[in-house]
Amino acid sequence: MLPVSELNRLRREIVSELEALRAQPKRWTVNPTSDTPAQATSFQSSSSEGSSAKPAAELIVLARNLAQLETALQCGVQTLYCEFEDPKKYREAVAMVHCASGCAAPQRTIWVAPPRIFKMGEDWILNQVRSCNADGYLVRNHDHLKFFADCRRVGDFSLNVANRFSADYFKNHFGLERVTASYDLNFTQLEALLQSAPPEWFEITIHQHMPMFHMEHCVYCAFLSTGTDYTNCGRPCDKHQVKLRDRVGAEHPLKADIGCRNTVFNSMAQTGAEYVARMLALGARHFRIEFLNETPEQVVQTITKYRQLLRGEIAGAQLYRELKLLSQLGLRADRLQVNRQAQRSRTASRLKSVSGF
Repeated sequence: MLPVSELNRLRREIVSELEALRAQPKRWTVNPTSDTPAQATSFQSSSSEGSSAKPAAELIVLARNLAQLETALQCGVQTLYCEFEDPKKYREAVAMVHCASGCAAPQRTIWVAPPRIFKMGEDWILNQVRSCNADGYLVRNHDHLKFFADCRRVGDFSLNVANRFSADYFKNHFGLERVTASYDLNFTQLEALLQSAPPEWFEITIHQHMPMFHMEHCVYCAFLSTGTDYTNCGRPCDKHQVKLRDRVGAEHPLKADIGCRNTVFNSMAQTGAEYVARMLALGARHFRIEFLNETPEQVVQTITKYRQLLRGEIAGAQLYRELKLLSQLGLRADRLQVNRQAQRSRTASRLKSVSGF
């Protein structure tokens, strides 16, 4: 709480200092013949080494409950991610995977995810996550990068890796095994990213219920409890499934984390299946599918279809039609995709008018 006179004095002081700095000679200049193209060439050359023997594409599965994890395990998935509402269950998940591995699956690994948001004083949550002794951690922010610095790590989408500079920074400066491509990229932009840096750096989410927004307000506590916070609410989030119905009737699932923050997910899962063939041609090999509230039967069906897609046995259009998914990669639709959706809408309108509906 400062008086206006003090704020004005600070403003005048800042302006005076800025003017003094502007009067000084420049300490650097933009060099039109910088080493940026050479750096890009080095990225591309390193990614092209050994291109004659490209590794097989890998399907990575993120589960949000033990039933989904067990089903993915039975399907033979080698890299498993867990994002549970209660990190205490990570111990059981890790034990399940490690006991199932043995000699039959020496390459199988389980990675767990801390809550996306970290606040001062919440180190106990990270300690709880780390105590499960997972093979690695899906890190979401800079506090995670520091806390799990001595562990195997993969960077999640919230690090917002959208160009080769951010990819190089997180991959090499922090020693991450892979980084997840930003959800802000449409396919044209993702294609440019895969061409500008080694494609094996990247993990691409091709199936998910898109997280729509993340909030500190706990809907569970507000509507399903007479309490005020986690100390007296009775943890209704452990017993109930909640969905928010929008004005058109779509029901969007709501999930809580250990810090009582809520995330609202899109009611309909979306897929980038139509672009997978092109991503494979560009050298991408790590593809993630994320489950939310799917049943074990739906998990098996989804994993089977995506494996067929990666083997080239079915087309992307067939996959999203059979699984009834929204065909869209990330948050932004490509112009081609928008045109296709508009064409489908016009076709549907014509059919209705002809049929007299």
